[in-house]
Amino acid sequence: MNKLFKVIIIVLAFVLLLVLFAGVYLITFMPNISPAPQLNVEKTTERIERGKYLAHHVTVCMDCHSSRDWSKFSAPLAGQLGAGGEIFNNDMGFPGTIYSLNITPYNLQHWTDGEIFRTITTGVDKDGKALFSVMPYHNYGKMDKEDIYSIIAYIRTLDAIDSEVPERKLEFPVNLLVNLSPQEASFSTIPDESDRIAYGGYLINAAGCVHCHSQTEQGAIVPGTEYGGGMEFVQPAGIVRGANITMHKTKGIGTWTMESFVKRFKHYADSSYVPEDLKPTDWNTPMPWTMYAGMKVSDLEAIYTYLSSLEPKDNTVVKFSPHKR
Repeated sequence: MNKLFKVIIIVLAFVLLLVLFAGVYLITFMPNISPAPQLNVEKTTERIERGKYLAHHVTVCMDCHSSRDWSKFSAPLAGQLGAGGEIFNNDMGFPGTIYSLNITPYNLQHWTDGEIFRTITTGVDKDGKALFSVMPYHNYGKMDKEDIYSIIAYIRTLDAIDSEVPERKLEFPVNLLVNLSPQEASFSTIPDESDRIAYGGYLINAAGCVHCHSQTEQGAIVPGTEYGGGMEFVQPAGIVRGANITMHKTKGIGTWTMESFVKRFKHYADSSYVPEDLKPTDWNTPMPWTMYAGMKVSDLEAIYTYLSSLEPKDNTVVKFSPHKR
């Protein structure tokens, strides 16, 4: 019995040392990302306009880095453009409390263009600290460098808003494992718009649609569920789930024509559209319809074409489940 007890103690001590070593490694040596490049982005009119289009209607940077009015359907922008502070917490299924960063010149005035570029595309901040992957930097790291330059050019023109964002608080062990998430970018070139599948794939990656329209487990997409819907968003009224946007005839959007797909978005860009006021007991959608509605018709058509090329997923999604009272 004494001998067995000693063996157990030795094994536990070994496991403890292994855990301590792993923790020290994650804190000391990770994330292992290359230094920020030497970069000076020229703020041309073309870049600023392209960056504004992307930041508002495709990558929708302004969605998370501004104030949203959650008392209205789709939580349209409510001001403080780029000032950050949007909260992602336990109530929403996140492992801690995360705040979106202030990306106006007030906060970025001492950042170089290279540091902003590295943050957007690899997931580490000015000081090399890992960002939590609620920001889809893995997607942005697959975009064309020129599009990232355009986004940088645009956010440099935002009004400087004096807004201090609190430090995030991540739960253990996520506060350590977050250091494994950043990765080096693998840039691509924007496909020719005539190749609608490839171009649509580029846009849907930039928009990050897969993150909300797939099943997730501990914050990671479950392989094989991409675009089949199911991600859960915890709200005061209940749980809202991302829709199946594959072309399954009964469980996805397989009965939608390209025209109806485009109209579904453009409805929210109509000058007569007024976001519906919601009660606390009503469900809301995290989908920023009013932002994506500003996408060009040809870009929406390309996304539809890309989705049409994917395998339909036989996955039934219950849009909303109210909390039990």
